Amino acid sequence: MPRMIVSIDGVVIKEVQLTKERTTLGRRPYNDIVIDNLAVSGEHAVIHVAEHEVEIEDLGSTNGTYVNAKAVKRQELRNGDTIEVGKYKIRFLQEAEGQNFEKTMIFKPGMVPPMGAATARPVSAAPAPAPISAVIRVMSGAAAGREVSLQKVVTTIGKPGVAVASITKRHQGFVLAHVEGPETPLLNGASIGAAPVPLKNGDRLELAGTEMQFEQS
Repeated sequence: MPRMIVSIDGVVIKEVQLTKERTTLGRRPYNDIVIDNLAVSGEHAVIHVAEHEVEIEDLGSTNGTYVNAKAVKRQELRNGDTIEVGKYKIRFLQEAEGQNFEKTMIFKPGMVPPMGAATARPVSAAPAPAPISAVIRVMSGAAAGREVSLQKVVTTIGKPGVAVASITKRHQGFVLAHVEGPETPLLNGASIGAAPVPLKNGDRLELAGTEMQFEQS
């Protein structure tokens, strides 16, 4: 299924599956993909999904829509294309990542390698790194005591139209970023501003009047 990966300054803030024939993108809260930034028009662009193709159409936006650094009015999207809207980059994926990599040929005992193949040498498998796991525990409000497991690459929290933040899982840990809304998240009592910030075990978050705690194991 085609999908869009939205990022800013290299930090992924949301992932959207293109399940409808028409998916709108813009600053207004009624869009399917909301990007709350002044460089983005209220109704910036629309993504058309047909049976075998996906196209993006600029809706006369103030700052334009770019695909692979070129301004477009309407253009078919191909797997891996990068759409630029203001400072945001949206990567279009038509298939699961990894499908473009060449498949590894496995030689079993007794098999004859094809001509030109190098002799396989036994390689000791390196131990896999321990997975990083974390949760967000709600500390106040009607949902107090609830835990949200941060298993996905990107987990969004908050109230759409008021304050939404994202927690992105990286190899070295987790980072918190403001996604949309007039209110920015508070981390240990201080506003995080526009730049993503790393999270540490025990950090306290406040968003849309709800207090939460980040717990990493």
